[in-house]
Amino acid sequence: MPVANYQQYCQMLDNAKKNKFAYPAINVTSTSTANAAIKAFADKKTDGIIQVSTGGGEFASGQGIKDKALGAISLAQHVHLVAEKYNILIALHTDHCHPQYVDSFMIPLIEETEKRREMGLPNLFNSHMFDGSELPLDENIRISKELLERCAKNEIILEVETGVVGGEEDGVNNEDTPADKLYTTPEEMVAIAKELSPIGKFMYAATFGNVHGVYKPGNVKLRPEILKQGQEAVSKELGESMTHYLVFHGGSGSDIEDIHSTLNFGVVKMNVDTDTQYAYTRPVVNHMFSNYDKVLKVEGEVGSKKYYDPRAWMKAAETSMTERIYESISDLRCEGTTLLA
Repeated sequence: MPVANYQQYCQMLDNAKKNKFAYPAINVTSTSTANAAIKAFADKKTDGIIQVSTGGGEFASGQGIKDKALGAISLAQHVHLVAEKYNILIALHTDHCHPQYVDSFMIPLIEETEKRREMGLPNLFNSHMFDGSELPLDENIRISKELLERCAKNEIILEVETGVVGGEEDGVNNEDTPADKLYTTPEEMVAIAKELSPIGKFMYAATFGNVHGVYKPGNVKLRPEILKQGQEAVSKELGESMTHYLVFHGGSGSDIEDIHSTLNFGVVKMNVDTDTQYAYTRPVVNHMFSNYDKVLKVEGEVGSKKYYDPRAWMKAAETSMTERIYESISDLRCEGTTLLA
């Protein structure tokens, strides 16, 4: 099935919210990692979300170019081609575009979709994230509204964020963020609903102590009740239909009880990156350590081509990443939920 269209993507999010499950949103940096994600979704008969960050796009474009938008376009085109061979829906998303990258990353991708639509082709990406959490709330909302207006005209869903996700991702370090900034307030959640809902469909990464990366047990203080309180405030002031489609960032290493609590409060998408990075790399380490005399030309020997051929260890890496995504699918209760069943 081709990549989801706007109506199908909206149905995916509505289905998740109504039935209290969420889609894993898997960050990819290569065709190999994209293939691993698509296969995992197909194997478990769930629709899913594949996303590209600014750093992932830059890497995918090659070290000689380092063009964030170009790399994202390349990966998206690959997903469009491969997704047609599977009987599930895939949505394409871009992750964490900070204000300084809007003009060099998000806008060129929206323009690419606008060009495609003029030619009668489907959108390149289904959704984009603007991460204005570092800005004052008024400025964050102002820019979010401008971007959502343009996205809505092109049947693109915008994801926004208030509060700060701790930890470090793609070179943005929030490890020293004051604790109070890690929790979105009910007032912020009401303001976002009031300002953005009249413009178009959007997702919202409200923060409740979540962090990027994996930390030792006890170091991350998640408070899912923050989401519950915010949704209740929105419902009370604006009505139940205005409650948010929430996104869980920094989900790697979270307790399953906390994950399940968030599903009851409107989380429909959870970003998964750190855990799948490790899953991809771990079998590569094993391959190299177990076959060092075959992957290296030691003491005049020639090694063994079938072991140092990158396909040998990349297949193992893909399989491991796919299996790790199975875990996220189970944790988020989305197995067997594809709209194409």
